[in-house]
Amino acid sequence: MAPDRGLTVLEPQPEPDFEIDDEQMRAPTTSSGEGEPPVKFLPEGRHFTIRGVVVGLLIGLVIVFSNMYFGLQTGWVSMMTMPASLLGFGIFRTLSRHLSFPFTPVENVLVQSVAGGMAVMPLGCGFVGVVPAMEYLLKPSEQGPVHLDMGKLIIWSLGLCYFGVVFAVPLRRQVIIREQLKFPSGFSTAVLIGVLHGKGSTQSSGALDSSNAATFGSLALENQPLFESENANDDENHTAKAQKQSWAANIRLLLITFGISGLYTLSTFFFPILRNLPIFGTVAAETWLWTLNPSFAYIGQGIIVGPAISIHMLLGAIIGWGVLSPLAKKKGWAPGPIGDWETGSKGWIVWTSLAIMLADAVISLGYIALRPVVQGAPTLFAALKLRYERGGLRGLLRREPTGYAAVAGDETTTSRHSTSTTECVGSLSHASDDRGRRVWDHDDAPPEHLVGTKTVSVGLVLSVLFCIGSIHIAFGELVPLYGTIVAVFMAMLLSIMGVRALGETDLNPASGISKLAQLFFALIIPQTNKASVLINLIAGAVSEAGALQAGDLMQDLKTGHLLGAAPKAQFWGQMIGATVGAVVSAWIYRLYTTVYEVPGDLFQVPTAFVWIFTARLITGKGLPDMAWEFAMGAAILFAVLTALRMNAIGKKWHSYIPGGIAVAIGMYNVPSFTIARTIGGLVSWYWRVRLGRNETPLIIMASGFILGEGFLSIVNLILQSFRVPHL
Repeated sequence: MAPDRGLTVLEPQPEPDFEIDDEQMRAPTTSSGEGEPPVKFLPEGRHFTIRGVVVGLLIGLVIVFSNMYFGLQTGWVSMMTMPASLLGFGIFRTLSRHLSFPFTPVENVLVQSVAGGMAVMPLGCGFVGVVPAMEYLLKPSEQGPVHLDMGKLIIWSLGLCYFGVVFAVPLRRQVIIREQLKFPSGFSTAVLIGVLHGKGSTQSSGALDSSNAATFGSLALENQPLFESENANDDENHTAKAQKQSWAANIRLLLITFGISGLYTLSTFFFPILRNLPIFGTVAAETWLWTLNPSFAYIGQGIIVGPAISIHMLLGAIIGWGVLSPLAKKKGWAPGPIGDWETGSKGWIVWTSLAIMLADAVISLGYIALRPVVQGAPTLFAALKLRYERGGLRGLLRREPTGYAAVAGDETTTSRHSTSTTECVGSLSHASDDRGRRVWDHDDAPPEHLVGTKTVSVGLVLSVLFCIGSIHIAFGELVPLYGTIVAVFMAMLLSIMGVRALGETDLNPASGISKLAQLFFALIIPQTNKASVLINLIAGAVSEAGALQAGDLMQDLKTGHLLGAAPKAQFWGQMIGATVGAVVSAWIYRLYTTVYEVPGDLFQVPTAFVWIFTARLITGKGLPDMAWEFAMGAAILFAVLTALRMNAIGKKWHSYIPGGIAVAIGMYNVPSFTIARTIGGLVSWYWRVRLGRNETPLIIMASGFILGEGFLSIVNLILQSFRVPHL
C-alpha cells in the first residue's frame, strides 16, 4: 500500500455537480522559467457531450450483441474498451468535416465509458449464467424452473446494474490516487487513445511507463488536438499526413477482418459442420468431442487474452477432456453419453473445474485482503511499541495529531502535490495563462470534475434499495428479504477485493467472488428451505454484478485519470450505459432464447451449468461417483499453485504457473473453443515476441474478428427465426 501523502486538507474536494465544459483548455506544457519545471495545463475538450453518449451507446449495442452471443456459447464476455475507443475515434474521424468542435481524448474516454457500461450487462445481469440456470436447469423440487416475463426481466437487470457503479466512486481515491494501482488495461487504453489523437512515437519512453503515470492527466500533457489546421508548419503537415495514412491502413484492416469473420459466421448457418471440424478424426470428434471450431472470433479472443492464459485454457482442456473424461467413462463414474451434463463425463468434470475455481478464488482474494495487513504489521507494532515506551497504556490510547507540522524557518515550502498555505493552493488551482489555459498540477481532478459526496451518498442508498426491491418484485416470497440485504452488502465487501485484484493483476475475479458468495449463503440459508438453490443463485449473481461493475468503472476511471478526463462525466456515462445496457440485454437474451434451443448445440450455456452445479454442491445435493475425491485433489493442488502464482506477480516465471480460472474454463468448455483461442494466443506471441511488432494492428485485427461474428450473428438470428433451412 502506498503511503498517505498527507493531501487530505490541501487536495481539492468534491463540490456540488454542475456543467462540465473545458473546450478552451489545452494540454501542452510550457516552461515557466529557466531551470523551473514546466507549467502544466488541464487537457482541452468537452468532457460530457450528447454526441459522445450517442456514439458510445451505438458501439455498446454492437458489443452487447457480441457478448450475449459468445456468453451463451462459452460464458466468455469482454468489456472491449480498446476496440470501443478505436471505433469511437473512427466514427468521429469519418465525420470530422461536419463537427462543430473537435473530438478530443477526454471525449473519447466518455465514449468508451458509455460503451463499457453497456458491454458488461450480459454477464453483470446474469443473462449468460444465472438467468438461464433458473429458467432451464432449476428442478421442480428446487422451486423451479423460474421463468421471468419481459417486465420482470428488465426490473431484475436494472436492479443489478447500479450499485456497483456507485460503489466504485469512493474507492477511486484509495486505489487510483493514493495507492496508484496499475490497472494495466486502463493504462493501455489511455496509451491507445493518446496515440490515436496524435501522440506519436517521439515522446520519451518514460511517458508510457505506468510507474510514472500518477498525476491527473499525466498521459494527456503531450496530446495535441485532433483537428488543428491553423498555423500548421511543414513538419506538422508531414506528421498529419503520416497519421492519416496510418489511420486509413487501420480502418482497412478493421473492415477486412470484420468482413472475413462475418462471412464465416454467415457460412456456419448454412454449413453447421464448420463449427466442429473433426481435425483429430471422426472417433475423437464423435466419441470424445475433440473438434475445432475455426471461428475467427475465438481466435481474436485468444489474441486479446494472450498466450499465457490461452495455453492455460488448453492445459485445462487436455486434463479435463483428454484425461478425466475418458477415465470417468471407463470406470463407470459417468456412464452416460460424453456430452450429457447429467450422466456423462461432460457434467462429471465440471465438479473438478468448480473445485479449482473455488480454490483459486479463496487463495487469490485472501491474498489481496490480507497482504496489506501482513505488510503493515511490523510498522504498526513498532509504532505501538514506541508509544507504549513513551506513555505506557495512556500513550497507546492517546490520539496522535494528523496532517503536516510547520517546519521552522521554512514558511513558503511548496511541492508539486501540496503547498504550505491555503492561499497558495487557491492561486494554483485557478491560475491561467494569457490564452485562458488553466494551470493544474495535482494528483486529482479539479473539484468541479469530481462526483459530489451528496451524489454518491444518495445514489448508493437509492441503488441498494432499488436492488432489494427489484429482486422482491421479480421473485416475491421465494427469496427472503434478509437474504437479499445480506447479498447486497456482501457484494460491496467482495467488490473491494475484486477491484484491488483487478488493479494489481488485470484480472477481475468476478466468477470466484460469486462462488464465495454462494459458499457463504450455503451457511446462512437453512437446507430445509426448498428455495435454497434459487436463493444461492441470486446471492452469487448480486455479488458478481457488483464486482464486475465496480471493476469495469475503475478501469475506465484509471484511463480517464491518466488522460485528464472528468470522473463525473465518466460516472454519468457509465450510469447511462448501464441503464440502456440492462434493458437491451434483457431484450437480446429473450430474443436469442426464443429463436434458439437453450441449452442446445449452438448455445450450450456452460456457465449456467457451473452456477447450478455450484449451488447444488454447497447446498448438500450430492456429487457423482468419485467426483468428490478428484475435486478435493484438484482444489488442494491449485490452492498451492495459486499461492505460488500470486507470490510471483512481476517475475518472469509468473506466466508459467497455471492460472486456476483459465484451467477451469478450459475444462468446462468443449475443446473446440479452447483450441481456437490457443491459436489466437500463439499468433499474439509470435507477433509480439518473435517479430517484436507493435500490438496496435493486432488489437485491430482481433477486434474486427470478434465484432464481425458478433454483429453478423444477428443475420443468423433472423434466418433462424424464419426457419431458413440449413444446407
